[in-house]
Amino acid sequence: MRKASILDPGFDLTLRPMRYPVFFEMYKDAIKNTWTVDEIDWSQDLTDLRERLLPSERHMINRLVAFFATGDSIVANNLVLNLYKHINSPEARMYLSRQLFEEALHVQFYLTLLDTYIPDPKERNAAFAAVENIPSIRKKAEFCFKWIDSIDSLEEAKTPEQRRQFLLNLVCFSSCIEGLFFFAAFAYVYFLRSKGLLNGLASGTNWVFRDESCHMNFAFEVVGTVREEHPELWDERMHADIVEMMKEAVECEMGFAEDLLEGGVPGLSLRDMRTYLEFVADQRLSNLGLPAHFGSKNPFSFMELQDVQELSNFFERRVSAYQIGVEGEVAFDESF
Repeated sequence: MRKASILDPGFDLTLRPMRYPVFFEMYKDAIKNTWTVDEIDWSQDLTDLRERLLPSERHMINRLVAFFATGDSIVANNLVLNLYKHINSPEARMYLSRQLFEEALHVQFYLTLLDTYIPDPKERNAAFAAVENIPSIRKKAEFCFKWIDSIDSLEEAKTPEQRRQFLLNLVCFSSCIEGLFFFAAFAYVYFLRSKGLLNGLASGTNWVFRDESCHMNFAFEVVGTVREEHPELWDERMHADIVEMMKEAVECEMGFAEDLLEGGVPGLSLRDMRTYLEFVADQRLSNLGLPAHFGSKNPFSFMELQDVQELSNFFERRVSAYQIGVEGEVAFDESF
């Protein structure tokens, strides 16, 4: 009898015996990682926006929050339309249900962020419509939609080619969108935090960072499971396609960086941003069990040193900023 696969069409409902207990453990860890937008203190951020940010830094943060306004909604749509349909494991679908809640929480965080940072209604409405009116954000959205659309009509992943299509969608959203686009955005936030600016945004970003890291780890675990069950899918063609996808994502994000940094932000350069993006892209390839392509090193010391103690609190002990303690350790070099 053929062994069941996580990509078998259908909706397996049997939790016992549990075929993939690792996903159930991820679900339980995610439940411990509960936070709310109401816990974020924005008061100092408003003073920073009025009195301390340079015009170029204000442009950078306005563009950044405009991207945030739509980014997690796109991820949530792909989760519902594609991932839930094709990952046939009730344990994994429990995690995906939790992830959907977290994506909604992120959307609420960014909604509150825009409402707080951009008081002018017309400017705020333009930010929420960034996909239509800001070319650098539209280009990133088109990259996302291309991979959503690539399996839009795929009802069942039966053939090797169909399963390959699904895997590329999963890799794109975990490695390029959550793993590169969002981690690039985190770098801008932590750069400002290293200057003592926008601490409220940085606090919320710490929590989003933890969520996104868990989302990626889940996706990489699914990819690893598929590699074990269907090693024939993970061939040189797949490797080449993933590298090309990653290169395209880096170029998309560099277009966004050129927009964000067009006014000249002291301490951030396009050259360093490209190096950082290439470094992160190599980390994602490593997460997928593939060799590095770019060979770049992390140019941003603030990404290695920024708020290590606060992030470690997620894993090591209960803190007042968090509702439920989480046990374990965080390794910064693996996440970034």
